[in-house]
Amino acid sequence: MKITMDAAAQMLRDAQTVVLTSHIRPDGDAIGSTLGLMHVLRAQGKEVRILIDDEIPRIFSILPGVDQIERPIESQRYTADLLVVCDVELGRTGASVSVVDAVHLLNIDHHVTNDEKAEHLCLNPKAAATCEIVYDLVRILGVMPMLDAAVCLYTGMATDTGFFRFSNTTPHTMRAAADLLEIGVKPNIVSAAMEMKSYDEVMAQVRAIRNLEMFFDGRVAAVFIDEERAREVTTTEGLLDELRVIEGTQIVFFMKWLEKDTYRISMRSKGTNVSRIAQKFDGGGHIRAAGCTIHAPFAEARTAILDAIGEELNA
Repeated sequence: MKITMDAAAQMLRDAQTVVLTSHIRPDGDAIGSTLGLMHVLRAQGKEVRILIDDEIPRIFSILPGVDQIERPIESQRYTADLLVVCDVELGRTGASVSVVDAVHLLNIDHHVTNDEKAEHLCLNPKAAATCEIVYDLVRILGVMPMLDAAVCLYTGMATDTGFFRFSNTTPHTMRAAADLLEIGVKPNIVSAAMEMKSYDEVMAQVRAIRNLEMFFDGRVAAVFIDEERAREVTTTEGLLDELRVIEGTQIVFFMKWLEKDTYRISMRSKGTNVSRIAQKFDGGGHIRAAGCTIHAPFAEARTAILDAIGEELNA
């Protein structure tokens, strides 16, 4: 059931014990929104914990409280007045939702592809990031984030907008970010941390780009990483940012081996609705940034994603 921002803020106000979670393969918005909300709620005297069912990328080690994120133990039960799922619908949280016994569940998200199955859903697809929604909720609660929360919320806004370069950046996004800077966030420190890569990670990206292929008269740039290549390309962080600058492209994507007959697709677009492509494979995301998982042998997965992209380009 969709609810208003005021109703969502009231749920946060009423709960004394809260569990926060987000999606597997967490990004800046997933981690920033949960950590930011954790700091705000703890400052109000509430008991809060974060469960994320995946490894936390090391670039987020600068975020205050990141060491307090727990990985759920499937044999354990967690109880709370309120379970808050941030930046994703319920189905992509791994074991985090299934191990929590909560009186109520609140889903806070900005993805247009959210399946709207949550008990209570605070959804704003016009928001650049879930961190932007959390910022608005915090203001409705009548508080201004302290520095620790501000750093986390700013990071989510910055990473989901490509550091305010993408078309999802709005005047409200910029005003919210400015407020967080007023609190003391140092944007240069955040950006430096998010862009930091080890030598091995840089070389992995170089190896991936060497396999770049172009399709549909140069409108699509793609990198395919099969099982053998996945041993060398250990990270794809930042890969799409490198591909999207290619002149004439409308869609850039990579397809990476995860396990036997399972491939992860991540897409970026300069206008084409890639969320519709992702939904064909039970994925989701935004008009210009989306992802999905294809369960098929490499050749079939490659053909399937290219066919789906071709259909969307010609629609």
